[in-house]
Amino acid sequence: MTGLEIIMVIVASVGIPVAGILGFYITKKLIEKQLRDNPPISEAQIRAMFMSMGRKPSESQIKSVMLSMRNAKSNNYEKRK
Repeated sequence: MTGLEIIMVIVASVGIPVAGILGFYITKKLIEKQLRDNPPISEAQIRAMFMSMGRKPSESQIKSVMLSMRNAKSNNYEKRK
């Protein structure tokens, strides 16, 4: 093996795992940010949940539930860090 081939093997054996780890870390952070910014439950879903319990929710109740869910997620996220 020539010197160039040895260098290419070393770069590939170090570069591929590093790229994989960086890709995983960046993807994880992006997904966490998306979930924080766009919660998986919407106001329409909360409204439907209230209606299924036989209640007609006011807009302030829906906003309150959304706010409490957002705060709970923030607190859980901060605890994990």
